[in-house]
Amino acid sequence: MSDAPLRILYIDDDPALGRLVERGLGRLGFTVEHAPDAAAAVERLAGGDIDAVALDHYLDGTTGLDLIPQVLGGPNPPALIYVTSSGDAAIAVAALKAGASDYVAKTVSDDFLQLLASAIRQAVENRRLIAAKEQAEREVRDARDRAELLLREVNHRVANSLSLVSSLIGLQANLLKEEDARQALLETQARIYAIGELHKRLYTANDIRFVEVDDYLAGLIRNLDESLTAEGSRARSSVEAAALLVPTDKAVSLGVAVTELVTNAFKYAYPAGEGGEVRITLQRLDDERVRLSVRDYGVGWVEGAKAKGTGLGTRIVKAMASSLNAELDYIRHAPGTEVVLSFPLG
Repeated sequence: MSDAPLRILYIDDDPALGRLVERGLGRLGFTVEHAPDAAAAVERLAGGDIDAVALDHYLDGTTGLDLIPQVLGGPNPPALIYVTSSGDAAIAVAALKAGASDYVAKTVSDDFLQLLASAIRQAVENRRLIAAKEQAEREVRDARDRAELLLREVNHRVANSLSLVSSLIGLQANLLKEEDARQALLETQARIYAIGELHKRLYTANDIRFVEVDDYLAGLIRNLDESLTAEGSRARSSVEAAALLVPTDKAVSLGVAVTELVTNAFKYAYPAGEGGEVRITLQRLDDERVRLSVRDYGVGWVEGAKAKGTGLGTRIVKAMASSLNAELDYIRHAPGTEVVLSFPLG
């Protein structure tokens, strides 16, 4: 507490008791002003710099309960001690419910002044602690808001930069005559898009800790379909994803894994431009795990067979599965192949 004397406004229509309280609390180190009625009290409170109010219950033509809203209605209200000589506990309870910090039974003895002084000191200290706590909470909220705003801006810039890189890779791929090199660049472009699309969603999200994975996958698959169709593929994909909030770091790994699996299915399940379907499903299991399935109905997969292409896509899928702490399974069907990743949601 400050070393400056606490400034007290004592509201009581009894002038003799008002003078007694002024002198008594003054000897105890307080600066005391007396307001004889509600109008004088409201006028003085409007001037500010009052640390605490001692408010008598019985006032001329009204009661202290009627005055409490005006005492505590300002932006930085003082501590309020309710003073009454009434033996009715209901009055004290009503005052506390209305916002009083404490109450003291009024007498003409020294005990009254000692109790009032103690109640005032405690109430002012509590008020200061509450104000300090509220200020600290405001500062934490402001810092968090600034951090979130900064992180949104970072995600915005990252998304724009990745979009630029993706476009440059696409331009470079279009200039290449060697098909293998061209396809490698286009696959790299798809991976970059998967990450950039997630950052784009983060800078417009309400909570940047999580991604609405159903919308994210829908946009991702739509872009893959358009890109692969433009390259001559006749296959089509469909996505059915549960409305889940997935932690951001897991959503990145999930998006890259889906990109690889869908691209591989388009290339190898339906070779030579054959038509077919690639079905992507994402569902939440009962044990708080998530199951991702990418299923084709093409030529199938043989365990232990030599990898087609460079095998980079398979290595990327395994790396993403590891980062998701996922179980990775390849399931043979008649026809086609299903790749399943099962991982914890949290």
